[in-house]
Amino acid sequence: MSTSIPLFRDDAYLQTCLAEIIDVRDQGVILDQTIFYPMGGGQPGDTGYLLLDNGDRLTVTDTIKGALPGEIIHVLDPQSPQPVLKAKITAVLDWKRRYTHMKMHTALHLLSAVLSYPVTGGQVGAERSRLDFDIPEMTVTKEEITEKLHAMISGDYPVDAASITDDELNSRPELVKTMSVKPPMGSGTVRLIKIEGLDLQPCGGTHVRRTKEIGSIEVIKIEKKGRQNRRVVLGFSNL
Repeated sequence: MSTSIPLFRDDAYLQTCLAEIIDVRDQGVILDQTIFYPMGGGQPGDTGYLLLDNGDRLTVTDTIKGALPGEIIHVLDPQSPQPVLKAKITAVLDWKRRYTHMKMHTALHLLSAVLSYPVTGGQVGAERSRLDFDIPEMTVTKEEITEKLHAMISGDYPVDAASITDDELNSRPELVKTMSVKPPMGSGTVRLIKIEGLDLQPCGGTHVRRTKEIGSIEVIKIEKKGRQNRRVVLGFSNL
C-alpha cells in the first residue's frame, strides 16, 4: 500500500515541501509526504506542480484520495513529463487558491454556528461556497446572517485542531452536524476543528488559524431547494 504523510493536516500553511514519488498510477503519482489536500468533505483537491531536480515540472491539476486508506493521488496534466518512480521532487502548492479555500471552509463552520440546523450538504469554492440546511422555513434574512458572521470574523477567534476518540464521538452525536456525510471512523480517533467559543465539529479540511483572516464575507443568496432544504450561499464582499 502506498500511503502519504499528510503534512497539511498538522500545518495547513505549508506552501512547499520536499518529497519522493513512491508510486506512479494512470491518474498521477503518490508521494511519500505531501502538502496537497485531496478532495473530500466538500473541499476541492489542491492544484500546483511538482518540480524535478532537472527543472521539469509535473503540473498537478487535482488531488484525490486513492482506493485504499492513506493514498493521496496527485493528478497530473497529460502534457507533463513522464513521472519516474523514486524521483525526488519539490511540491509547490497553488497557495492563493488553497488559502481561499481555507478561508471559505472556516466561514462555513461559522455559518453552521449561526444557523444551528442539521446540514444536508455543502461545497467549498474559491468564489462561492454553500451549506444546505434542513429548515422548513427561513426566519432570518441574508443581511442578518451576514451581520452575525461579520461579528464572529471581526472577533478574531482562534481556530485549532483537536481529536476525539470514536467512542467519545459516539457518545456526543450533537457534534456531527452533517446528515449526509459521517466523519471517518475506525482508526481510533477523529479530527475536530474548534473555533473558540463558537463551534466544534469533526472535519478533515484545511482552515485558517484565526477568524479575522477570513476577511469580508457575505450571504449572496438563500435558495429553497426542497420542502425542508434551504441553501445559503457565501461569497467575498469584494468580488
